[in-house]
Amino acid sequence: MNEKFIYLADVADHQEIPAHGILTRTLQNDDSTKTVWFGFAAGEELSEHTAATPAVLYFVRGEARLTLGDQQIDARAGTWVHMPPNLPHSIAAKTPVVMLLTLVKR
Repeated sequence: MNEKFIYLADVADHQEIPAHGILTRTLQNDDSTKTVWFGFAAGEELSEHTAATPAVLYFVRGEARLTLGDQQIDARAGTWVHMPPNLPHSIAAKTPVVMLLTLVKR
């Protein structure tokens, strides 16, 4: 077999978290899913927005305040969230954060 795959020994250390701002890197993108690595500096915020497709958030490192619709949740390493399409959400990093976003394409 000649299947392509992506291997990261430690996704938490895939990229260096910036001192300021938010860094994103697409790890994988095919017909069914797209996975994006996010590195948030402490104090950075991704303002409220929606995604047209279902999405999964996985927090790899750090602590953040996650707003899903009208509910606020504390997220930390190990937090996993599935969001339906068009759910308003935002993320505010309390500490440096590494997060994976997987968009499920229809």
